[in-house]
Amino acid sequence: MAEKAGNGALFEAEEQRTFLTGRPHREFPAPKELDRHGPAKIISMVNQKGGVGKTTSTINLGAALVEQGRKVLLVDLDPQGALSAGLGVSHDEDQVTVYDLLFDNTASIHAAIKHSKVSGLDLVPANIDLSAAEIQLVNEVGREQTLARALRPVRGEYDYIFIDCGPSLGLLTVNALAASQGVIIPMEGEYYSLRGLALLTDTVEKVRDRINFDLDIVGILVTMFDRRTTHAREVMDRVVEVFGDRVFDTVITRTVRFPETSVAGEPITTWAPNSQGADQYRSLALEVMERVER
Repeated sequence: MAEKAGNGALFEAEEQRTFLTGRPHREFPAPKELDRHGPAKIISMVNQKGGVGKTTSTINLGAALVEQGRKVLLVDLDPQGALSAGLGVSHDEDQVTVYDLLFDNTASIHAAIKHSKVSGLDLVPANIDLSAAEIQLVNEVGREQTLARALRPVRGEYDYIFIDCGPSLGLLTVNALAASQGVIIPMEGEYYSLRGLALLTDTVEKVRDRINFDLDIVGILVTMFDRRTTHAREVMDRVVEVFGDRVFDTVITRTVRFPETSVAGEPITTWAPNSQGADQYRSLALEVMERVER
């Protein structure tokens, strides 16, 4: 939110939120200051549809939480490695990746962690090797818990661990859900994204019932929203009607700034700190903290 971020776009942001969600504006409480870090809340960013803003939201939400004094680890669980590229982490054939953590018992997660340009925002990278993981996991004992075991040594060092999942509901995504306490579902403000929500929420409920009893949906995040179109507003109305308070008040609108940040290899909060996109992710960070830390 703009005023909390230190600039003057607060009133406009509040008006937009009320207009888009149909809910009156409410103030998010100021986050509590921490005297130590950890144990981390592990949250998966999941949607089986590609191009809905999972990676963009993972990077920028993580950076916005760092601004609030939280220490954040991002885990790239997509073989395309978009999260790693989006944070400017160059590919190194000798580097330890999430693939090594899944299948090499001698691999250390501390050796895999890379520091980003933003202090307090770290990354476990991925590369194309991860594309073979789905097949290899089939024969693993306790295959759904493989990622959770890999992340366990660093839970006490971070406040949040975000897992950026690829566009599928395969074994890698099930691993992410099994390791998590929460799920954030980014969805584009258009009809086809809406259709896939029922399947995704059903998958989350099955994992919660059968594998991870602590799993819950933190919220549904509408991204790439174009308030000028009737279609987008109708989709927004339908999402709020069906999912109610599970839908975040914060809405991420379309902007050319996000592709620019991918090229720059840094979050929008540092690349364009006074932009509307940066303010929206700061607002989302406050909303996530209210839901997760209460």
